[in-house]
Amino acid sequence: MRSSLRLLANPSTTSRYLTSGNPTGLTGLLTHPTPRAVLIIIYTATLSKLGHLPPHSSYRASTEALTNHRLSVVEQIKPAGWDEWHTRAQSILQKHPTLFKDPGLRGRYVRYEVEGKSYVTERLMDVHNPATDSEWNDERLQVEEEGPRDEGERDFRGLEDPRESDFPGLSEGAKEWVPEPKLEAGQIAEIEEKIGAGLVEEVIEVAEGELKLVDTMLKNKVWEELQDKPAPGQWEYFSRDQHTSGAQEPPK
Repeated sequence: MRSSLRLLANPSTTSRYLTSGNPTGLTGLLTHPTPRAVLIIIYTATLSKLGHLPPHSSYRASTEALTNHRLSVVEQIKPAGWDEWHTRAQSILQKHPTLFKDPGLRGRYVRYEVEGKSYVTERLMDVHNPATDSEWNDERLQVEEEGPRDEGERDFRGLEDPRESDFPGLSEGAKEWVPEPKLEAGQIAEIEEKIGAGLVEEVIEVAEGELKLVDTMLKNKVWEELQDKPAPGQWEYFSRDQHTSGAQEPPK
């Protein structure tokens, strides 16, 4: 049912791909250009941060299980030609260690280093690097303002298929770079169905929130004993047989 929103936002039934930046059918939520890569980055960073919580933490255990499951779903669904592209992309990134790392360079791509691995995604939003930021602030991913902000950006956005290599003065690595193959609409729908948490853009927003929440949990040391002990019987009302006569008692 939720996937039908895509039909409203992408009326063409002949296209195999979703159009980046189009409305999803949910107010204020636009179609993400590289949902697979972004989810892998966020989930990997989340798992890394969760490793700083003690193993006995129930929050760590439950969040790790959910994050690993969703990461597995996303990693298993690859666009056509992804393996060949990945081999070539890693070769270019190793050859040009600083490629796409300059935060002052406005271009199509942005590079992340997470757990010793390099990822490159399209820069359609202003993004904090979850792997290198010392603190994950209250800032969320922000969609850029509509319209160009300067003459150079106007020229960039006017291109039908903008590429870093279309601009003089960029590095050889940028000229060699080829965009990551995109997931087909059916593959995105498969991810959404297997995760079962709405559109993939909603899944990304939830993942961003979880990544920030881990920092809050670490700061407050939620695994430690409560300073103020709960009153006797405070949690007993959660038992099934407290309010309804004849209700099934939880298994022991």
